[in-house]
Amino acid sequence: MIEYVRVFLTGGIICVLGQLIIDLTKMTPARLLVLLVTSGVALGLLGWYEPIVEFGQAGATVPLLGFGYALAKGVMKSIDENGWIGIFLGGISATAGGVAAALFFGYLNALIFRSRTKN
Repeated sequence: MIEYVRVFLTGGIICVLGQLIIDLTKMTPARLLVLLVTSGVALGLLGWYEPIVEFGQAGATVPLLGFGYALAKGVMKSIDENGWIGIFLGGISATAGGVAAALFFGYLNALIFRSRTKN
């Protein structure tokens, strides 16, 4: 039960920080997305995000910071295995499953629901 609380709190804190950035600045959601992914990459490369992942598990890996962290972790692993070409291969192979799932479910939603403009 305590694991669920840690996961919920970790993911919730990340989301609250993102919402505060949107509310207190003039940053657009698209820029916030880029900021979170690149922050996840930077924190992953510095090794500072690993303790957050160990504590918060899916609460830390599912948000956009976690996507950036997965990119960085994949690149580091691929560099160790393949040398410098791993810079180009690692991030793609580490996140391919998540990207493929997002595309599949986005397409599925487009088939099920009818899009319309907001009035």
